[in-house]
Amino acid sequence: MNVTITPSSVEGTARAPPSKSYTHRAILAAGYADEATVRDALWSADTQATARAVDLFGGDVTRDGNATLEIDGFDGRPDVPADVIDCANSGTTTRLVTAAAALADGTTVLTGDESLRSRPQGPLLEALSALGAEAYSTRGNGLAPLVVTGPLSGGSVSIPGDVSSQYITALLMAGAVTDEGIEIDLETELKSAPYVDITLEVLADFGVDARHTDDGFAVDGGQTYSPAGGEYAVPGDFSSISYPLAAGAIAGDEGDGVRIEGANPSAQGDTAIVEIVERMGADVDWDREEGVIEVSSAPLSGVEVDVEDTPDLLPTIATLGAVADGDTRITNAEHVRYKETDRVSAMAEELGEMGVETTEERDSLTVHGGDSRLEGATVSGRDDHRIIMALALAGLVADGETTVEGADHVDVSFPGFFDVLEGLGVALERDDGQ
Repeated sequence: MNVTITPSSVEGTARAPPSKSYTHRAILAAGYADEATVRDALWSADTQATARAVDLFGGDVTRDGNATLEIDGFDGRPDVPADVIDCANSGTTTRLVTAAAALADGTTVLTGDESLRSRPQGPLLEALSALGAEAYSTRGNGLAPLVVTGPLSGGSVSIPGDVSSQYITALLMAGAVTDEGIEIDLETELKSAPYVDITLEVLADFGVDARHTDDGFAVDGGQTYSPAGGEYAVPGDFSSISYPLAAGAIAGDEGDGVRIEGANPSAQGDTAIVEIVERMGADVDWDREEGVIEVSSAPLSGVEVDVEDTPDLLPTIATLGAVADGDTRITNAEHVRYKETDRVSAMAEELGEMGVETTEERDSLTVHGGDSRLEGATVSGRDDHRIIMALALAGLVADGETTVEGADHVDVSFPGFFDVLEGLGVALERDDGQ
């Protein structure tokens, strides 16, 4: 599907979709449990991949209504899957499920689409092998397809922290049901650290104790997953909140602007987007008790932003920088190149198609907003939900129409994204090619 956006001002109320990061962890945590209900879940392409894996491990995920999942778990001991686990485009599913597969007394094969098969898994495979499982890449290059044979015994392991925090999440979640537990020593500084804090928060809510140590993280073995009252509720997603928030900052009606509901504080590092937008000059008010953000546009100025812990915000910040006066420099961004696509290059190149000047370095992206004039163009979404949504925002204030190709990939994290934009007053047309 292609979506064409006509420049528009935005006003009205949007509700934050449930967090994709929390939903992934909650579905798998419920799988590790005997049974649990996950409420307010995000049912997207990515989270459905995690649900399919739980089913293949011997659990059962049933959707009750729009956002409630009734999950019969595999109670800490996954079955050997009867089929290959297809993780589709979900890197989170791949990493979390690879560690779960190491608990099974047999062999599991995992794969995914072309993009997923280009994302690094080597450090996690090496860690699982060091902990008593057998784990390898069929091509010998640390990339999917992956073959994992358990059972995992647990113990101590060292792993780099600067490739993906999801490795640590995967090991902590699996380690809780091993006999020995798992102690993780970080070989390098941990990037995207707030995502591990999300994991610790979800584990605690499921009755599992995991903790920071002087050198990394640890989780005791022999624990049981069991949320209080048998239920867990997923909070709103600040990665997704960044889009209506940025829309309000660049195109919000000066009188009313955009009201975002469901913006409750949590361990999500991407809550930083509120401070970033405010620092750039937008009129922002966040009522943390009510979970409501109100934002309207004002002249924006370029800033410097470190995305070491908030990689998913880079596309949104790049679009804000294209509208702002002066330079917006996004630093500590090398790990953002290993997502669904190389998001650093993707934003530089696609914004370039719209007339935006950028300077790309290995670890940074500088957007020269003061030297740019946003012009409508046909741009590629790169099969990446975050690139698509960020480019759609640029179309709100570009001179002329902007067509984003492959826009249906927003289903990965924000299935109703374009409905939300229309609800805020954006003029857009969908073309499904039929």
